[in-house]
Amino acid sequence: MTVLTTNTNTNTNTNASTTATATADMSPLVCPITGRTTPQTAPQSTPPAAVTRTGPPAPAAAFTERYLLDPAVNADPYGYLNSLRDHDPVYWSAMHRAWLVTGHAQLMHCLRAPAVSAERVRPLMDAVPEGAREDAERAFGILSRWMVFNDAPQHRRLRQVFQEQFAARSIGRYRAFVERATRAMLTRRAVPGRIGDLVADIARPLPALVFARWLGVPQAHGPSFWYWNARVGDLVLGAAQEEREYRTSLQSLVNLDDYLADLVKQRRADPKDDLISAVLAGGQIGKSVSEEEFVGMLTQMAFAGGETTSNLIVNAVLALLEHPEQLAAVREDPALVSMAVEEAMRFDGPSKMSVRTAARDFDLDGRSVRAEDRLFLVTAAANRDPARFPDPDQFNVRRGSASHLGFGFGAHFCIGAAFARLVAGAVVDVLVREYPGLELLDQQHTWQPSLLNRALTALPVRY
Repeated sequence: MTVLTTNTNTNTNTNASTTATATADMSPLVCPITGRTTPQTAPQSTPPAAVTRTGPPAPAAAFTERYLLDPAVNADPYGYLNSLRDHDPVYWSAMHRAWLVTGHAQLMHCLRAPAVSAERVRPLMDAVPEGAREDAERAFGILSRWMVFNDAPQHRRLRQVFQEQFAARSIGRYRAFVERATRAMLTRRAVPGRIGDLVADIARPLPALVFARWLGVPQAHGPSFWYWNARVGDLVLGAAQEEREYRTSLQSLVNLDDYLADLVKQRRADPKDDLISAVLAGGQIGKSVSEEEFVGMLTQMAFAGGETTSNLIVNAVLALLEHPEQLAAVREDPALVSMAVEEAMRFDGPSKMSVRTAARDFDLDGRSVRAEDRLFLVTAAANRDPARFPDPDQFNVRRGSASHLGFGFGAHFCIGAAFARLVAGAVVDVLVREYPGLELLDQQHTWQPSLLNRALTALPVRY
């Protein structure tokens, strides 16, 4: 059973029944959280005749819209995204039933605009099977407490309880531990001369290990904890399609919430040197933020703590190995490691886009965006906008600019950016300096099918 749902806002100036008939056979199913679309038939690139909009003209003959989950586009999106941005940086896509925002300036405007909302959990309840409604209501209640799905002032209130602990100076306390864990894991799994998979050997397990240690999850609980996180990822990233997968993901989110609620109770009684204890010591839980909200946000932290960092590690190493002159520069000057990580975030970051909705009508670059319209903020395209970055399709570790949008911007700037930079930087540093024989194997790379994430399924290398 498909669990995605169509956008109910059709933006018509005709009666609803006519519009429904006109669009029923060609509109993809759209997930309100991820924006993932599943075409029911061959996707159409122009709006149905019954629908009129104030917006861009019909696509010019030189540009042909493509489905963003087309395997070729998913594998290498940048050529197509460049052509889309050049054609129209604010493009209404009937195929995806969303505005595709690809220009750097236009995307920055959206990230600043109060009319652009991050709240997108509620509509997903409409797609829940009746038999799963009870579990789903609790699961989506948990998601509604994730700060990434909240606007101001709720977002600010939720985020501020973590602000101090996620600051770079606080994260820096764990640098020695991260470096030790990196070397220990590479020593066990990446013997020089051995063939391996960088994803399975280091990029996936290391962030999970480090974040679990920081959060305070005992090592013995790791397998269950990360299984639940993976299934939550299936829900949030749109991978759960069948009813059985959907139920498993919902239950995993509930299990994760129950587990973390119990861990919070333990830390109240017996504080440790971990994130939960540090936030509780700040005295805001139970005052400005309820304990239920705190636990809900911990489920977000648990999910995000591994996924983004894992993908950043893999994409950064891949970019360096595919650009030997840049790899040589970093080996010659290890101070360039942090710049290489930043350039990887811009050049081929772990996130391709984020999904927003219009809270009210507003103007965007001369386009009339209407309330409840969906917007795909395509950071992968904005980060290669030549109006902002010289030679944007070149990977250059000396670019010297961290003004990319890989971690977002403004109120929703990724709270875990310092953590991701620390862990990814440690892995890149050790691999670059201590594995001179590191090389890619001559195998085709497979990317996970996702609108949101830019994630390799494996990265075969010789250490």
